[in-house]
Amino acid sequence: AVSPHSSNSFLRPVHFGDSAKLKVGQSVYAIGNPFGLDHTLTRGIISGLTRDMQSPGTGRFITDIIQTDAAINPGNSGGPLLDSEGKVIGVNTALLSPSGAFAGVGFALPIDLVRSVVSQLLEGGKVQRAVLGAVLAPDRTARMLGIDTGLLVLQVVPGSPAAKAGIRPTVRDEFGRPVLGDIILGVNSKAVAQSSDFYRVVNKLGVGDDVDLEVLRKNSREMIPLKLASSKAIEDQINEARMLLLRRENMELEIEVPDMEEE
Repeated sequence: AVSPHSSNSFLRPVHFGDSAKLKVGQSVYAIGNPFGLDHTLTRGIISGLTRDMQSPGTGRFITDIIQTDAAINPGNSGGPLLDSEGKVIGVNTALLSPSGAFAGVGFALPIDLVRSVVSQLLEGGKVQRAVLGAVLAPDRTARMLGIDTGLLVLQVVPGSPAAKAGIRPTVRDEFGRPVLGDIILGVNSKAVAQSSDFYRVVNKLGVGDDVDLEVLRKNSREMIPLKLASSKAIEDQINEARMLLLRRENMELEIEVPDMEEE
C-alpha cells in the first residue's frame, strides 16, 4: 500500500540501496513484528542471491529473490531488510521451514523490484504485469508428458496476445487422444528450459513490449512475434480460461495436473 503523509509528519523516509550490487556474505538486518512482537530487529547475512519463488496464488515465478539467515518469522513480512548502512535492500516476504517457524532460510524481495512496483502504484494506482495470455503446464506435468525442455501451452486466452499471434493450445483429437500444443523454447533469443527461466525474462518486460517467441510446433521450430498485454486488461479472460480448464476432466491429460500457471 502507498500512504500519503504531510511534510510535518514525524515520519522520516528511508534510503534505498541497490539490490543489483549485493554480495553473498554481507551483513543484513531484518525489522518486523514476529509473532506480534513490535520493533524486532534480527541480524544475519545474505546466504544466496537470484533465488526463485513461485506464487501460490497465480503460479507465476518471482525471480532474483534474496536469501538470508536473518531470522524471519510470521509477522516479519512487509518489513525492510537493511544493509549495514541502514539502506533498504529488500522487503521481507517468506521463510522456508517444515514447522512454520524460522529454520535459517528466509527470503526478501529485492528493492529494485519493489521500487518498480511502487512507481506503478504512484502513477496509476495499480500494478500492471505484462502477460502473453496463455495457461502454461507446470514443469512437473510437462516432464511427465515426455517434454524434457520448454513450457507446454495448455490453454490460450481468447483475445490475448497469444491468441492473436496464433499460439496453439493443447487439445484432444476426435478419438480423445491429447494433441500437445506449442512448446515455448525461447523468449527474445534467450533459452527457457523451465518456468523460472521464462519468468526471469518476462518479469523484466513491460506492457506493450515486443516479444519474439521460439516455439516447437510438432516437429518444427518457429519464431512467433507478439506484443505483451496488461494482466489487468485480460484478467477476466485469464480466470475464465483457468476455471474452464480445471472443470474439464478430459484436459487433465490422463494424469493429475496441479495448479496451473498463468502467463
